[in-house]
Amino acid sequence: MPPFRKKKSKSFPVKVCTLDAELEFNLEWKATGRALFDLVCRTIGLRETWYFGLQYEDSKGFISWLKLDKKVQDQNIQKDQHSTASFMFLAKFCPEDVAEELVQEVTQHLFFLQVKQAILSMDIYCPPEASVLLASYAVQAKFGDFDEETYKPGLLASEDLLPQRVIDQYQMTLDMWEERIRVWYADHRGMSRDEAEMEYLKIAQDLEMNGVNYFPITNKKETELWLGVTALGLNIYEKENKLQPKTTFTWAEIRHISFDDKKFIIKPVDKNAPNFVFFSQKVRMNKLILDLCIGNHDLFMRRRKPDSMELQQMKAAAKEEKQRRQVQRNRLAKEKQLREDAERERANLEQRLVQYQEEIRLANEALRRSEESADLLAEKSRVAEEEAMLLSQKASKAEQEITKMRLNAMRSEEEKVTLERKTREAELLTAKLVEESERRAAEANKLKEELLKARTAEKLAKEHLLDFLSRNRYATTIPSSPLSSVSSLYPGPLSPTLQTDLPVLDCDPSSDLTLNSYDLIANADSDQLSLEMEKERVEYLQKSKHLQNQLRELRSEIAVLKVGEKQTELDHLHEEQVKLGENKYSTLKKSKSGSTKSRVAFFEEL
Repeated sequence: MPPFRKKKSKSFPVKVCTLDAELEFNLEWKATGRALFDLVCRTIGLRETWYFGLQYEDSKGFISWLKLDKKVQDQNIQKDQHSTASFMFLAKFCPEDVAEELVQEVTQHLFFLQVKQAILSMDIYCPPEASVLLASYAVQAKFGDFDEETYKPGLLASEDLLPQRVIDQYQMTLDMWEERIRVWYADHRGMSRDEAEMEYLKIAQDLEMNGVNYFPITNKKETELWLGVTALGLNIYEKENKLQPKTTFTWAEIRHISFDDKKFIIKPVDKNAPNFVFFSQKVRMNKLILDLCIGNHDLFMRRRKPDSMELQQMKAAAKEEKQRRQVQRNRLAKEKQLREDAERERANLEQRLVQYQEEIRLANEALRRSEESADLLAEKSRVAEEEAMLLSQKASKAEQEITKMRLNAMRSEEEKVTLERKTREAELLTAKLVEESERRAAEANKLKEELLKARTAEKLAKEHLLDFLSRNRYATTIPSSPLSSVSSLYPGPLSPTLQTDLPVLDCDPSSDLTLNSYDLIANADSDQLSLEMEKERVEYLQKSKHLQNQLRELRSEIAVLKVGEKQTELDHLHEEQVKLGENKYSTLKKSKSGSTKSRVAFFEEL
């Protein structure tokens, strides 16, 4: 009898793609969506799981979200020829404030990649000046600090940085766009990757279409409208305007949501207000709307409660890690500054060394000329002395001749006359010779004095050179590089699925799941939530006057290059909004004005 063998569990291949990685697993045949989701989160080190979900294409070609409480094999997932089920790991829900809510760097990075892709694919409208600013932060996150020495024009041309719509709307070359991106890129020096990505997200969350899931609906008058499901509530938009909501209902105002076939019913907290009713095109769409409403509402309520112990621990760990990295960045910045100072000091020393070498060369040249001049003067003095001696000898001979002539003068008168004449001539000659001798002697003395002065100057020049060399001896040799002591410096919709007990709705209309309603507020204090509604979010557009001035300058600069016929309806709406001084948050505030009853009535009349 063969030995008992344990039956092997059946498995199937699964491929999960994030926006920067591709993961492959072998999943047990009976594994649920939760098992796969947790496996992916553990693999990438993600703890803020409530923002994300697994998206797939079903056998009918519809995009759906994987239901975590059902088996993966039971969800009608389309498979390739190798029977591999493919999923996209994407953000399903958005935070209200990215800076306050996103804790982990991996969470920030995944949101950054998804928002960037949505902007570049033009799923989110982004004005041209903001596109350039966001591109500069994306470049900083990818390449690090701008280095003018290594940067080459055209480096960014191969990067996908701007929406094609922006490039087509202006008479500007890619080099012109790159230059404007480079200017802002250089301003981000010293910013780490996670800081650059967070700045990107802060700016992107001010875009009107960011964080909004749009669904085509109609009201009772069959007016075509857009329903926007957001982290704060439900927005209603006109068919041609996805930027400015006509009215808004926050989650704090909504008590119950449900749907019956294509009819969607929302019951407000204000019992004096009528129900908010709209109609969608498909039942599948209503199920997705309900799923997103439940997730966004749960997160809305969660943000207004004290943080859980897990979240507190995550924030504490993130804060500690941020402080550690800040200390490390400060240390690296200090080392970098020391390195730059050392390089500057080295350059100064090299420059001073060259200067001192030039001074030494000039001093040696002057000394050589002085020595040559002294030798020449000494030679002239010797020649003058010899000439003076010869003149003295000639004078002596002339005196002897005069004496002889005087003795012979007595011989005869003629001889006397002749002698007197000759004597006078000799005396004149003697006087000239004496005068010439005295002049030569004076010249010899003068040359001797000049020689003494030249030798004195030579002695002083040598003493000055020796003193100069002794004072600057350290400059003749470059000190050992201080660099050795410096260490090396640099070695789809957005909107989080809570791990709640709420069931995730099946997007397949043939499913046996019958949940089509959800109580958003049960035993809740509506007055307290109404008070929380009055706490408006701080507007990021007021955070930096310098940034706003830069954006205005760029907008004015490129306005003359705009191609009018290529402007879209959203561009015209944005320009009108800018002229009126409005932004995303002022528009939302305006759309929330009035009572719930009046806003429901306004919606019915659209």
